[in-house]
Amino acid sequence: MAPGSALIPRLVDLSPGTEALRYCFALPAQPESVAGARRLTRVRLDAWRLGGDACEAALLIVSELVTNAVVHTASSRVVCELRRLDRRLRIAVQDQGHQPGGPRLCRTADDEHGRGLLLVDAMSIAWGSHDATDASGRIVWAELPHGTEQPC
Repeated sequence: MAPGSALIPRLVDLSPGTEALRYCFALPAQPESVAGARRLTRVRLDAWRLGGDACEAALLIVSELVTNAVVHTASSRVVCELRRLDRRLRIAVQDQGHQPGGPRLCRTADDEHGRGLLLVDAMSIAWGSHDATDASGRIVWAELPHGTEQPC
């Protein structure tokens, strides 16, 4: 498959010999889908033999990004894509929302919203958001490093 998809921009370099694994799933934009997203992510990361701290961080990031898509948008479904590239794992969650400006970090202790993104920021090497290329919503992504570990 060529680099890039609706969820992952074409900034990814797949040079010869680079291993890339991709898994994508869609769930209804309902609170109970957060647990389903964690479960599907754990099964896939186990199959990819990605465990330890990277697995736990990925599960937390998926939980936060899917929760944000369910709580803060008027979406009927969310799409999650996991992509393992060499020594990085990229997580992308697409919603159908059209919030101006996208997600923001809130660094004040008094604010009830935005703390989940502080966790995403702390656990990932990079994260961000952009509008889907087909104007169907917003994509929030995060990347984290991993080694070859035991399953979650």
